[in-house]
Amino acid sequence: MYAPDPRYETAVDRQIREAQERGEFDDLPGKGRPLPALEGRFDENWWVRGFLRREGLSSDALLPPSVQLRKEIDRLPETVRPLRDERRVRDAVEELNARIVEHMRFPSGPRIPIRRQDPDEVVARWRADRPVRPVPVAPAAPAQREHRSWWSRLRRRR
Repeated sequence: MYAPDPRYETAVDRQIREAQERGEFDDLPGKGRPLPALEGRFDENWWVRGFLRREGLSSDALLPPSVQLRKEIDRLPETVRPLRDERRVRDAVEELNARIVEHMRFPSGPRIPIRRQDPDEVVARWRADRPVRPVPVAPAAPAQREHRSWWSRLRRRR
């Protein structure tokens, strides 16, 4: 069995020891507190959850494709609600339908019933959810003024 020589100090160990002696580690944030990953119950995917939280990603990215598509279908009304015109709604539905067809060709993950969405139905629901805007009333035409030449207007000012 090999035992390292306690008299031998690597360059890295020496730099760490010298930094400790200078007190460079004394005022670090979180000093004396437990590590956040060690609090609570053990989770074997703690690093994945931490990465998703740090990057601001949804955990839906970890789901199988069939479950992801099913969730997208369920959220479709909320997805198209902020869109301004019918063409964009139809484009969003067609893009989703293209991914659904691709999944139907090469399925993976659990078998979940997924079907293409009818763009006309989605547009009809989108229209029904939109607030009714009042029809703008055209302003009344201004009263006709008698037309006078610039010369007569100038003479009147004097």
